[in-house]
Amino acid sequence: MKMNVEIDCTPEEARRLLGLPDVTKANDAYVENLSKMMKGVSNVDQLKELGEQIAPMGQMGLQLFQQMIETGAKAAFSSGSSKGKSKK
Repeated sequence: MKMNVEIDCTPEEARRLLGLPDVTKANDAYVENLSKMMKGVSNVDQLKELGEQIAPMGQMGLQLFQQMIETGAKAAFSSGSSKGKSKK
């Protein structure tokens, strides 16, 4: 038996439904601090230094994070139905 359930809700309602914490205050503080840091950047060298502070592993760290997200997304979607889709 297969059932499909469609829920029409806002992101806030979805967060509550899934029992996820409200990180609005933490996100606001992060954005505010990042904005303050960016105000002092006036040349490429300062921007590079700021980037190293934000992402200490640089490009490699960002690629590892992207790979982790892609792997999780593939696993999530592959557990769903592949009906009507062709796999290569």
